[in-house]
Amino acid sequence: MSPRPSNASAAAGPAAPPAASRLARVAPFLAMDVLSVARAKARQGADIVHMEVGQPSAPTPRRALEAARAALAHGGIGYTEALGMPSLRERIARHYRETYGVSVDPEQVIVTTGSSGGFLLAFLAAFDAGARIACACPGYPAYRNIFSALDMHTVDVRLGDNRGWELTVDGIASAAQEQPLHGVLAMSPSNPTGAVAGAAGLEAIGAFCRERGLWFISDEIYHGLHYGAPATTALACAPEAIVVNSFSKYYCMTGWRIGWLVVPPRLTRAIERLAQNLFISAPYPSQVAAEAAFDARDELEEVRAGYARNRDIVLNALADLNLPHAPCDGAFYAYVDISGHAADSAAFCRALLDAEGLAITPGADFDPHEGDRFVRLSFAGATGACREGMARLKRFLTRGGA
Repeated sequence: MSPRPSNASAAAGPAAPPAASRLARVAPFLAMDVLSVARAKARQGADIVHMEVGQPSAPTPRRALEAARAALAHGGIGYTEALGMPSLRERIARHYRETYGVSVDPEQVIVTTGSSGGFLLAFLAAFDAGARIACACPGYPAYRNIFSALDMHTVDVRLGDNRGWELTVDGIASAAQEQPLHGVLAMSPSNPTGAVAGAAGLEAIGAFCRERGLWFISDEIYHGLHYGAPATTALACAPEAIVVNSFSKYYCMTGWRIGWLVVPPRLTRAIERLAQNLFISAPYPSQVAAEAAFDARDELEEVRAGYARNRDIVLNALADLNLPHAPCDGAFYAYVDISGHAADSAAFCRALLDAEGLAITPGADFDPHEGDRFVRLSFAGATGACREGMARLKRFLTRGGA
């Protein structure tokens, strides 16, 4: 017979489940938190205008949908090669030749589960725990949070009006003075500022990384979304760079979760092993749709023209309200200085959502240092929604704001 538990043990009851690991306790992605709250309000009957997330409101291109439907009707939806379907990898390589005049071997192309999966694979292949990677600040918050989860460190390169909103070699070198770097992560066009890096700036960063033996990672997921000169790929001046791209933004395929990497040949096998174990492969229907999306350029250019109209609405409204903003030359965001109206952008965004039903993202998501001065507005939605959103913002500020 088993011994009876002591009274003390019985009174204590079962042990509490363990807490999440330290590395799992990363900071939230505030834009997604705002989206969740806004959708909850909408389910309760509130009239919400969404300008908080960078998600195109335009549908997936018709050619992509037709290709996916044909694949589904055929059946046999299974795994593909871990690096992606050979035909899609070849089509992506052709895209670099046609769009940028850059030669890319299809063997350097890796198809991923969105750019998020691409970041994870790239970071794990390029860096060890403890690595220090320079990033523009303000910048995409998931960089910092993924690095934190992987026990790596973000080195902020502070940007702003007085620094031209563009990542520079001088800024990187200054940020690296305290401890050495292991890599540099650049983004053009930028989220949240819309800044577009010039070819000379990218070439200088590439040379800086090459001279110091650093990895250069270029996030190019907003390529195709420009309102002046198109963005330059880092591969045009730094062929050893790791490039991350996605079908989510220009190609209007956020929910398909499909993206790609272009990597130096010496990383391909390492990333293949990681992809085999972490993801097996990107979804087959998404890969089929993505390959077809390259042939939907006319449809996608119409969508970009709609963003340009939305941008004009937003920038004209901001000028009318005397609200300064970052360049807004690419992507589909306005990064707006609201310090003349509030000292806490998170409180400002909560009050705006409660009072006017307008969902926007606090700058703290993008900048832990000066983000309380800023908010980000996405103009990726319908033109009517952008017009209504700016009218609600004006009404809120006219009534005294937060």
